Amino acid sequence: MSLTNPSEQSRGENRNAAAPTPFLTTKVTMPTLVEMKRQGKPITALTAYDYATSRLVDEAGIDMILVGDSLAMVVLGHDNTLSVTVDEMLHHTRAVRRAVRRALVIADMPFGSYHGKLSEAVSNAVRFVKEAGAEAVKIEGARTELVRALTAAEIPVVGHLGLTPQSVHRMGGYRVQAKTAEAVLQLRADAEALAEAGAGAIVLEGVPREVATAVTADLAIPTIGIGAGPECDGQILVFHDILNMTFAPHAKFVRQYADVSAVIRDAVERYREDVEHRAFPTDEESYHLPAAARKAAEAALATPFDSSDKA
Repeated sequence: MSLTNPSEQSRGENRNAAAPTPFLTTKVTMPTLVEMKRQGKPITALTAYDYATSRLVDEAGIDMILVGDSLAMVVLGHDNTLSVTVDEMLHHTRAVRRAVRRALVIADMPFGSYHGKLSEAVSNAVRFVKEAGAEAVKIEGARTELVRALTAAEIPVVGHLGLTPQSVHRMGGYRVQAKTAEAVLQLRADAEALAEAGAGAIVLEGVPREVATAVTADLAIPTIGIGAGPECDGQILVFHDILNMTFAPHAKFVRQYADVSAVIRDAVERYREDVEHRAFPTDEESYHLPAAARKAAEAALATPFDSSDKA
């Protein structure tokens, strides 16, 4: 554990970082996203799952941070998103919320947390807001009755249509959706119904660009695309995907912005080598007794310390 006091280098006091801009101090809310759509200003979004990464994402000026159920795969190592629990999602949402000052924090409701009784779904959503500090929850599918209930409970909702990962077994895998005229009409109808029910935004995942363009034009609320083309009001990607930290082939829509896995692996290998060759720690990286305490300790132990050590 580091002996450095976090308060010694608090937010905005990093000497190597650029000074915060006024833009970064304005809190993003659900109405902010609607206004950004009205102005034609693209909305930026990323997933994040812990304090350190969400703080970096927030300080970079990202508008929305989704504590996604993709946590199950990229952090916990599961094969899909279905295994992650409410308690696990709450744990990570709390960590993210502690780091964030500007971005809108949205929590994914995991599989099974809103698929039963309406009252249970609302109770689970309340936990994300009350216990974890989420400012909105995201649900998959055209669940308009649930959206109305959550809205009535003062909980902002983000919908999710198209490729919905919690439906992986029904879809037979992660496949592009809305590829027929009938499916396109259904997707548009579902999006309009979610908006009418009170959803504040809708994620469109894995749908043809033309479909996302039409749906985006239809709605007064913003669409956030992932594998849905550039005409959506905003874009979201998984944090680990853009940094090459998923240990799996990337989807077509993922753009890798850095190879952080290579950086981390190299750093860890160099650390291991330094330890094995006794090159770490050096004398400069070690603590030393003051001169007076050193003499007293030598006398008490009746053993002189190595003369190469510094006092």
